[in-house]
Amino acid sequence: MKIDVRSHRRKAGLTQDELAERAGVGQSTVAMWESQGRQPTAENAVKLARALGLTVEQLYEDEWA
Repeated sequence: MKIDVRSHRRKAGLTQDELAERAGVGQSTVAMWESQGRQPTAENAVKLARALGLTVEQLYEDEWA
């Protein structure tokens, strides 16, 4: 299962910098998730979900749809 970070970020209307700040990670980390296909750790997935106003389950929904 993969999280499509770029898609979720764009749907939220956020820049990489804004998402990084909200999630408490560096912009380069967000860029790595988006461009290199790296996936967030479980801890960062929780932070990412909160930053986007989603549940962790919702982060994965696009793959299941």
